[in-house]
Amino acid sequence: MTEVPTVVRDHLRSYFRSTGIDSEPDAANVTFLGVERIEVLRFGPDPRAESQGLFHYVTLGCSRYPMADGSVAVADPIRGPRAEIALSLRAGAPGAGLARSLAVLAATPAVDGVVLDAGALVDLSGPLWDDAPFTAVLLGLSEIPDLPLESPRDPVRFLSAVPITQTEAAWVRLKGAEALRQAWADDRVDVLDPRRPASSPH
Repeated sequence: MTEVPTVVRDHLRSYFRSTGIDSEPDAANVTFLGVERIEVLRFGPDPRAESQGLFHYVTLGCSRYPMADGSVAVADPIRGPRAEIALSLRAGAPGAGLARSLAVLAATPAVDGVVLDAGALVDLSGPLWDDAPFTAVLLGLSEIPDLPLESPRDPVRFLSAVPITQTEAAWVRLKGAEALRQAWADDRVDVLDPRRPASSPH
C-alpha cells in the first residue's frame, strides 16, 4: 500500500492546482520526541476572487495513522478516522511559530489520544505564532474534499482550524461553537485576518 502522506500530498497538490495555485508549496518539517515527522505545507497566494491573497497552511502526517480515543485499550492500526488540519490566513505572514503550532495540533491524536473532529475546540496554551492574540483553534469542515484511501482504511478528512482568543474559547465552552460563529457573522469579523482584533462576544 502507498504511504498515506504520499497520497495526501498528491491530493493537496491536485486540489490547489484546481483553484489556480500552480506553484509548489513551501514546506516546514517539525519533529517531536516519539512522534513521526509532521510537515506543514503552505499553498498560495490564492488567485480566486473570493479568496484573493489567502495563504493555505495544511498539515501532512496527522493522517498517517487512524485516530483513536486514549481510553481504548488496543487501537486499530488500519480502521478509524483520519484527518489533516487546514488553516487559511490573508496575505501578511504571521510571526514565527505558526508551523510548529499546527504540527502540535496535528500530533495531538498520537500524543494525547484524542480524535479531532469538526466543532472541536483545541487549546494550545500559548500564542499560535509570535505575538498572536490567538491561543486556541476552533475546528470545522474544510473546503478541501475528503481523500478516499484503499479499503479497509477510512478516508482522510481535512478540518479547518480558525484561530481564536482566550475570550472566544471561553465563549465556545459556555455557548457552543455555533454561537461564536453567529457572533462573528453579526459583528462582521474577518476570521481570516491574522491581525484582526480580539473579539469579545456578549
